[in-house]
Amino acid sequence: MTARRILLGVSGGIAAYKTAELVRLFKKAGAEVKVVMTPDATRFVTPLTMGTLSENEVFIEIFPENESGSWTKHVSLGLWADLFVVAPATAQTLSKLASGACDSMLTAVALTARCPSLLCPAMDHDMYVHAATSNNLETLRARGAFVMEAEFGELASGLVGQGRLPEPQAIFDRALEILKAASLAKTGPLAGKKVLVTAGPTREAIDPVRYISNHSTGTMGYELARSAARRGADVVLVSGPTSLETPKDVRRIDVVTAAEMHQAVKEHVDADIVIMVAAVADYAAATVSTSKIKKDGSNRTLQLEPTVDILASLGASKSSGQLLVGFALETDNQVENATDKLNRKNLDWIILNNPKEDGAGFGTGTNRVTLLSKQGKVIELPKMPKDEVAEAILELVS
Repeated sequence: MTARRILLGVSGGIAAYKTAELVRLFKKAGAEVKVVMTPDATRFVTPLTMGTLSENEVFIEIFPENESGSWTKHVSLGLWADLFVVAPATAQTLSKLASGACDSMLTAVALTARCPSLLCPAMDHDMYVHAATSNNLETLRARGAFVMEAEFGELASGLVGQGRLPEPQAIFDRALEILKAASLAKTGPLAGKKVLVTAGPTREAIDPVRYISNHSTGTMGYELARSAARRGADVVLVSGPTSLETPKDVRRIDVVTAAEMHQAVKEHVDADIVIMVAAVADYAAATVSTSKIKKDGSNRTLQLEPTVDILASLGASKSSGQLLVGFALETDNQVENATDKLNRKNLDWIILNNPKEDGAGFGTGTNRVTLLSKQGKVIELPKMPKDEVAEAILELVS
């Protein structure tokens, strides 16, 4: 579940207390979790608890109290999620979901979500077997929702029957099955393949307010991730700081430093295709000041040390059948330097560009690149928009 985005909807039933453990399971497995609650759910488990466990803001009302203009959060949450889990799904919530009611953040998100939904009913036995509840569940199943049957056992009313919320581990296991099936269901020339892309700059701290970085915006890497996802690949995007939106159907992992990017990349070395686009800082401060370095008029010397060479480490441990693609931003002796990097780091392809050329490099909507392969192929592409460059690169290297 690493980097999977789980949206957990909690409605107002006594079983809501179990969802704290469910959040813990998702987080422990590496997922990012955001929680939406109905107002009645807050009677059983507090937003503070869910926010602390998920490490994210908890959403309850469609219209936020601060009136900051973020009232469209229900739309962005629905687009953000890889899976929408509603647990517990009470009789009232199921009725609202079946009828399309929109009176809380949970029900609003249900109308905007493009991802699969997993509904986990929990209520008293007679409510669960009532014809109205059965009809609502059938309606939701017909629309494509996944439904976990309530379990049999002792209920909050003191009665014994079917109506218990499945245990958190069972819900977790079912969620994982759904996510795996969704990945396998993709079609396209890269369906069934895992593609890892790095993008953007890294930042290496000097003190609490200053850092070493570069001009990368991440655009080229994001376009490559988007293009791979369109081809049906399971795409993981490890991104340095950027203002870009996450491409559709792409799992994004945000990092800041070269060391953080290296760690994130190591967790996905099983990728079939690795495309290292990120402009990783070559050097970091040998010592990071814990306080802001004050300007006192004197000259200062900044001691630097090399950062980890992520691309070289990948090349050294490259598995059989894995395709490793690097980028080379060169201003002098371009082909010679890029070829040396290709061979020295055991790459299959290297993409060469020159930031001095008009319409190439950082901060432009276009790029002009040359592809060099380990078999000696040299393919020059004309200057064109970066999304077209991404399409051309993936078509050639894969």
